[in-house]
Amino acid sequence: MLQILNESLIELHINGEIRKALARPSDTLLFFLRERLGLTGAKPGCENGDCGACTVLVDGWPVKSCLMLAAEAIGHEVTTIEGLDKVPIQQAFVDKFAFQCGYCTPGFIMNCQGLINIHPDASDEVIHEWLQSNICRCTSYQEIMEAIRSVLPSQ
Repeated sequence: MLQILNESLIELHINGEIRKALARPSDTLLFFLRERLGLTGAKPGCENGDCGACTVLVDGWPVKSCLMLAAEAIGHEVTTIEGLDKVPIQQAFVDKFAFQCGYCTPGFIMNCQGLINIHPDASDEVIHEWLQSNICRCTSYQEIMEAIRSVLPSQ
């Protein structure tokens, strides 16, 4: 039986540029980024919103791209790990040994960048709350908290 896919060309603003590709109405932003555009920094983990490995920024806010449809991103600015250009949190992760295997690191960095942008004066309680949206099985969250603290302007 021949299945006809209802694909449309969509245009998204990603990492500061307009990107166009075919998408089905059911394609998640994660699938669209990875499979249609080749932006593989956002990782498929649980694919149900629990782990945060797929986190990207949408209009500056962290979003789990496995829970957002690609079509929902039309008209919004999407930033992936590939779109960050040497922001301090990236170096802080290295300096503070805030990662091990690295699979979850792009999602953590995107979440942390969102936190830094939105709460530059974040308290330890706010940092802890924001870190609850991402899961790492390999390292301690203490190093990640230290990385965030090291780049906050108020610290």
